Amino acid sequence: MKKYLLAAVAVIAMTGAAFADPLEGMWRTAADDNGNSGLIQVAPCGAKLCGTLVKAFGPDGAEIASDNIGRQIISETVMDSPNNYSGKVYSPDRDKTYNSRLVMTGNTLDVSGCVFGICRNGGTWTKVQ
Repeated sequence: MKKYLLAAVAVIAMTGAAFADPLEGMWRTAADDNGNSGLIQVAPCGAKLCGTLVKAFGPDGAEIASDNIGRQIISETVMDSPNNYSGKVYSPDRDKTYNSRLVMTGNTLDVSGCVFGICRNGGTWTKVQ
């Protein structure tokens, strides 16, 4: 009986992983206006996806302290069509939140956003996990 119970638990655990959104995981951002970049952990937050800054790096690639660690950089994000997402993205270097467009191609994510008609290219992020 124990074998069957363990097998059922394993199948349920694998089923959850099989339905994970392709955007979920760890992403390395492009450098911002100051040359800084970060690691963003994307995960579900309710019915949408959010991305939290977990590490920050300076222009030289060394890890740096940042007041934005733990801050949601991506929020209110939903899949519009396969590999295309929309939501909000926060830009720490400009202290602005943009309506975002995220386009995923393989392990890269092209990030862009607009606020009050002013649009900005957030560069290409790379999936690291």
